Amino acid sequence: MAVQQTLTVIPPNASLNGKVTPPGSKSITNRALLLAALAKGTSRLSGALKSDDTRHMSTALRQMGVQIDEPDETTFVVTGNGKLQVPEQALFLGNAGTAVRFLTAAVTTVNGRVVLDGDHYMRKRPIGPLLEALQRGGLDVSSETGCPPVIVNGRGGVQAKRFEIDGGLSSQYVSALLMLAACGEAPIEVALTGKDIGARGYVDLTIACMQAFGARVEVLDETLWRVAATGYQACDYRIEPDASAATYLWAAQALTDGHIDLGVAGADFTQPDAKALELIQQFPHMPAVINGSQMQDAIPTLAVLAAFNKTPVRFVELANLRVKECDRVQALFDGLNGIRPGLASVEGDDLLVAADPALAGSTCDALIDTHSDHRIAMCFALAGLKVAGIRIQDPDCVAKTYPDYWKALASLGVRYA
Repeated sequence: MAVQQTLTVIPPNASLNGKVTPPGSKSITNRALLLAALAKGTSRLSGALKSDDTRHMSTALRQMGVQIDEPDETTFVVTGNGKLQVPEQALFLGNAGTAVRFLTAAVTTVNGRVVLDGDHYMRKRPIGPLLEALQRGGLDVSSETGCPPVIVNGRGGVQAKRFEIDGGLSSQYVSALLMLAACGEAPIEVALTGKDIGARGYVDLTIACMQAFGARVEVLDETLWRVAATGYQACDYRIEPDASAATYLWAAQALTDGHIDLGVAGADFTQPDAKALELIQQFPHMPAVINGSQMQDAIPTLAVLAAFNKTPVRFVELANLRVKECDRVQALFDGLNGIRPGLASVEGDDLLVAADPALAGSTCDALIDTHSDHRIAMCFALAGLKVAGIRIQDPDCVAKTYPDYWKALASLGVRYA
């Protein structure tokens, strides 16, 4: 077996200063790509992210008859006729969670059979609650394992009047149903079966994107939405920078007492992960307890930063992190303890980071198993800014959402071995 590539971050021993422009938001790019594909007319999506996840989405949409042009590195021009066509082959979506969940709902509008599949990591990621909600709405969707591959037998339209979903495991299920609901033959209600919802801010993000493409969404209460049967109309849409990507740069700035200009103020982000900035700005006096439910993708960044905090930090409500690209709670536990035994512990779904400012300037022999998870690779690179000897396995996995991550750090003066 070939030895997997590794990258060693060399601590810069200096403040990181400079300007870095984060890539476009993955979350917004994949929402906008789908809605533009479902719309009638030509939409121009500017500021978009070009990465593995958005490539999987755009490739799948092209397979279903949508014209997508890419005139430059941050623009998609999408032309649709309001309907997706039956693809000739299965849709392969890698490990792009937004793509597989959003498309599973959307392709129920196709008049024919669609198979959605992914890599071996995706085949471990649950999608059962979304399938059950679609089935209760009268749609023909199935999976043998509760994970991809998923088989959809579309009937060319959606006659459901109501979808009910437990959004506790993933807000992406709720977003998938909301985006589908505008394609119904009559108004559709989307209802939560409980009040808990993973990262509610991403549902707000979905609704804002839907409204930009002409949908009408009525918020009846915190657990119920009514979506009019408007379909979608093409528009020109500007995608903001990725807040999850920004967290690494904010943390690098905090760890090195530097100044990194992102070209956008923290207050200008609408994505939930931007809330992490307030916590990062408190370093090295981060709070004793941090709730991860509403800023899930920022937790790996915050957990590594907490290792250098002056006092321990307990991260709570992390169940959703166990069903991401990998079990991120376990991956963080393993990586932190690889840097120094006892640095992290797990109680249920809580992650406790012991915190030790004396780690800065130390040396270890830690091979970080990223499980090909972009966020694990990027967050442990931050530890490498302060501790020598941290090796990142499979560094190219950052291409999933931030292909230029290593270049960005290098532009600030970080070197690698």
